[in-house]
Amino acid sequence: MSRIQQSTFIITREGRAEEAKTIISDGLRIGRLPDSDVWLNHPTVSRLHAGINEIEGYFYLTNLSGSSATALNGRLIPFNEAEALATGDEILIGPFLLNIEEIELDSETLRIRISRQLALNPGEREGRHETEARNRHSAIESPTINPYGAVNALQVYWGKRTREKAGRPSPLHPRMPPRLGKARFNWRPTRDLVRPWPFSIFVWVFVFFGTLAAVAAFKYKTLFAPRPTSAPHTREAFTLTPAIARQPNGNSCTSCHALGPSIANREKMNANCAACHQTENFSATITRAHREAGITCTACHTEHRGEDFRPMNAALEACSQCHADDNKNLYNGRSVHTPHGGSYGYPVNNGVWVWKGLDEEELAAKPEIVAFLKENRATPNQTERWRNLQFHAIHVDRVRVVAGIEGIDDDSGVNKVLSCSSCHKTGYMGTNVDRTSPRASCARCHNAQVFNEPTRFAGGAETPSCTSCHVQHLKDVHWAPSLLNLRTEVPDVR
Repeated sequence: MSRIQQSTFIITREGRAEEAKTIISDGLRIGRLPDSDVWLNHPTVSRLHAGINEIEGYFYLTNLSGSSATALNGRLIPFNEAEALATGDEILIGPFLLNIEEIELDSETLRIRISRQLALNPGEREGRHETEARNRHSAIESPTINPYGAVNALQVYWGKRTREKAGRPSPLHPRMPPRLGKARFNWRPTRDLVRPWPFSIFVWVFVFFGTLAAVAAFKYKTLFAPRPTSAPHTREAFTLTPAIARQPNGNSCTSCHALGPSIANREKMNANCAACHQTENFSATITRAHREAGITCTACHTEHRGEDFRPMNAALEACSQCHADDNKNLYNGRSVHTPHGGSYGYPVNNGVWVWKGLDEEELAAKPEIVAFLKENRATPNQTERWRNLQFHAIHVDRVRVVAGIEGIDDDSGVNKVLSCSSCHKTGYMGTNVDRTSPRASCARCHNAQVFNEPTRFAGGAETPSCTSCHVQHLKDVHWAPSLLNLRTEVPDVR
């Protein structure tokens, strides 16, 4: 097989004040890459455009660019093919003209002069010096080597060094060789860059997956939920009688949530809560203090905490988390603290009532308390007596006793209810009234379980909690029903 020999290349560039460059190598690399032996910086020149090698006394020019033209004496050299060079030949690569000034076979030296020609392409030089070039090549003695062996050797040599895979051009390479003449007038469209996927395919894919997501959102409503919804909001029918909502939620997302930003979503949830929980026996009202502080439904009643979760428990947790000394937030410019100083005592301090009493809204929702006050001829001007009578009207003969508290029989003789002796051990009236025992009695009912999950005492009474005294929803027939002696049959609120 033919062997590529090491040669000397002397490169001279016109228009540059620099000496000739001498390169001793077995191959001269010509291209746009900065590390090329002959650097031709132009967009029409490939990264590795052409190469020159010597094989047994003959220099060969190999075209290594499948996208840009390489011409020898005005004739295009096919891609990955080689042509022998002679003194006086002209190589045109892009706008650069490489003149073969001299070939010294004895010293294996090739001299090249490079010049840049403006507005020059292979088509403009076609036919120039054609006769002279033919005579020069005819004067070269016929190579004694096998030309096919030389071509194979050059292909193997440059195949290991080129970055463009000549044997496997990419799909973006033109399938036809460039035509002669100015490129702007010889351009014609091809189908090499036609979109492989029509736009309609993407549209139908989007429609398919969009429809699938919409069906899943309505068919499998919990698919997009962070956690399952509580059982009261998943039922298809009411289990609580009388109902506290207009219609069952049926695990619907859109009945509570809005499709949009989080701010609009919260506003719609609060509006939907108040609209749905509005019946003859229940009204989702908010006390004045909470309204002024900006408290809404979703601030206390959270969701998506499991099927067995009770929304009422979330409200009790919100009470303890918000009303705490650790909470440094301000509500309507005021801070909140742990209620009652962390204890549950009698609301009298140094003989003065510290309990604020019921406001106008709460009194309007409790006509039986108003009737008791009128019966005792109490007026708001009598501040201490007004609060005293309200406090006793709420508890005496109305609240059922729990374990550890003594009581008296109610009118039916079935249940035990609170009486004066349930809290005061001596001196029920006058100046000798017992003010020590009631503090212990308050603690028996309003104990640490107020912040725990509500449980049931013997007899079916629920554990007292914050909402046992501080009622949020004033119109609620289910409010602490097992604690109050207001009806013969007490419905199960669980």
